[in-house]
Amino acid sequence: QVQLVESGGGLVQPGGSLRLSCAVSGIGSRFNVMGWGRQAPGKERELVAQITPTGTTDYRDSVKGRFTISRDNAKNTVELQMNSLKPEDTAVYYCTLNHAISGRFWGPGTQVTVSS
Repeated sequence: QVQLVESGGGLVQPGGSLRLSCAVSGIGSRFNVMGWGRQAPGKERELVAQITPTGTTDYRDSVKGRFTISRDNAKNTVELQMNSLKPEDTAVYYCTLNHAISGRFWGPGTQVTVSS
């Protein structure tokens, strides 16, 4: 059974930083594209960052230069470093794994709130 479990969310002031972590179990992540998505109230879920097995990254324009995604294939984890956070970054953040055969898996999510 594939499980993705996020941690590291919370409340932070504008301009602050948070680091999200995701632990993957039930499937080896090293051959799969990993990523982070988010969903704000009343909006659709969107991908904000992805990283390939070889470390190539891609970011949504609104987070470029502020967010950094990384992975540790040996530990089966993926992280998202978020700097210079803005109120519009407030959302539930989800870890995601895209498997070539089984499709996309999502974690349960972790709340990130940016507010003064």
